[in-house]
Amino acid sequence: MKVIIIAAGYATRLYPLTLNTPKPLLPIGDSTILGLLLREVKHIPQITEYVIVSNHKFIDQFNDWVATQEWPCKVTVVDDGTETSETRLGAVRDLLLAVEQRAIDEDILVLAADNLIEFSLADFVAYAQCKHTSCIMYHEEPSIEKLQRTGVVTLDADSRVLDLQEKPQVPNTHHAVPPFYYYVAQDLPLIRQCIEQGGATDAPGNLAQYIYRHSIIHAWHMNGGRVDIGNLETYLRMCKV
Repeated sequence: MKVIIIAAGYATRLYPLTLNTPKPLLPIGDSTILGLLLREVKHIPQITEYVIVSNHKFIDQFNDWVATQEWPCKVTVVDDGTETSETRLGAVRDLLLAVEQRAIDEDILVLAADNLIEFSLADFVAYAQCKHTSCIMYHEEPSIEKLQRTGVVTLDADSRVLDLQEKPQVPNTHHAVPPFYYYVAQDLPLIRQCIEQGGATDAPGNLAQYIYRHSIIHAWHMNGGRVDIGNLETYLRMCKV
């Protein structure tokens, strides 16, 4: 199993902090946003390679940072070739680039690099491997406003995905979906198929929305919280924790 970390965004809402520093490498305490996320990822022994997708603007910073860290296995930084927010590929195209450039033909864990988590990714992986299907995760979200800014899932009694909305104006449920995904090897061809058939490519949830219509996806109930570092206020608050 490989883990693919999507870190190619430009984070304009955190300017000026992110003008010259990628958001995942902003410092928090004695680490960085990405460093704190990876502390949890490193508890997953099945991972054989870490693949970090960066835009070209920040590729040197990611390579330098990787060189300062201790890793349990191989690490590859993939350059998506973009240098501005206007020319960005989008999360789904970045994922396809990583899969094809690394010739990946095994299960993958896909993570957004700008989140801090308080749950067990190892438990999520164990759940997905028990189900033998691609998997998303969800948590209860009472706020309609917040549901309108994320994925929203409808499930059956076995937690199989029946419907998956991306940033809906009228959410069907209060099950919010964060940007963490487990895709089984047999579903990886659907990434290119999603793009070729004109699927939206900006948010990672667009791919999950496509895959559930063409395969089977289950959803794991998160056993802890998470923080999306989406703006300057949230980042500064986490720096004080």
